[in-house]
Amino acid sequence: MDDLERHNPQRPKGKRSTKSAPSTSHGLTARIVGAFGRHYLAQLDDGTVLACVPRGKRAEVVCGDRVTLAPGDAPLAIEQVHARRNALWREDLWRSKMFAANLDRVMLVTATYPGIQHGLIGRALIAADAADIPATLLLNKCDLPQAAAARAEMRLYRDLGYEVLELSVRTEPQAALAALTPRLSGQTTLLLGASGVGKSSLTNLLAPQAQAPTREISEALSAGKHTTTATRLYDLPGFPPGSVLMDSPGFQSFGLHHLSVSQLQHGFPEIRARNGQCRFQNCTHRDEPGCVFTTDPQAISAARLALYRTLYAELTSATPR
Repeated sequence: MDDLERHNPQRPKGKRSTKSAPSTSHGLTARIVGAFGRHYLAQLDDGTVLACVPRGKRAEVVCGDRVTLAPGDAPLAIEQVHARRNALWREDLWRSKMFAANLDRVMLVTATYPGIQHGLIGRALIAADAADIPATLLLNKCDLPQAAAARAEMRLYRDLGYEVLELSVRTEPQAALAALTPRLSGQTTLLLGASGVGKSSLTNLLAPQAQAPTREISEALSAGKHTTTATRLYDLPGFPPGSVLMDSPGFQSFGLHHLSVSQLQHGFPEIRARNGQCRFQNCTHRDEPGCVFTTDPQAISAARLALYRTLYAELTSATPR
């Protein structure tokens, strides 16, 4: 969509919720399709895209939100944020910040080269599990010589029950489209990936309009530097209605500080499968005697256990944000 040309889950502990008020007959119902700092683009049901801003400095609005806009001159005021089905957070310096809402799926792109980032994958899967959002892992650049080794590394996630798709976006774009189409159709999908894994190429393949320059957006919204890392929603041309891709450039890591320890543990299928098998019912799976993950080295890989313990330490030592 050429937007400028057309001029909850349960609230995690410590997070401020945005209450939803009843819709008014005078308001405009829309979906947030672009977040640029404190400036937003909202799409009406007829496809019209309007600039808008929230009322008050403490209002929390993110891409994917359903909102009610007050009629008037642009930029319109966001009067209400409707209740969210789910939400995700990202790490922003020393705090977690909500950045996406109302998702049907998360797709995380990794690549045979420069290599698998298991820390990012692990955090992504935990965040998606806590929000009850299905996750799919995309292994890109499978045409490179490193494919065999990367495929062996990704077997860990397949064995845990996660869906892993193999792609070669640059050399076999049509095959990539064929693999992704059933999973994107009629869905709102968040696409994420670190630098160098080919996420931009995949985004441009699925949503060619994403290649548009951001200068016009910056000038229209006075958003300045925020356009370079703005979260956007794109309708997918050629897909069934309701097929939407959410892109969040500059993404580094999921924010997990709002999770409880039980949510963290639930995000590890290995720990879920062995629930109740430790000597102590309240075992934290760190250094307690009789912990199944210490006595049985086959229960979880050493790398995954190290990730769990790192995240546990982060959660239990984190100061309120």
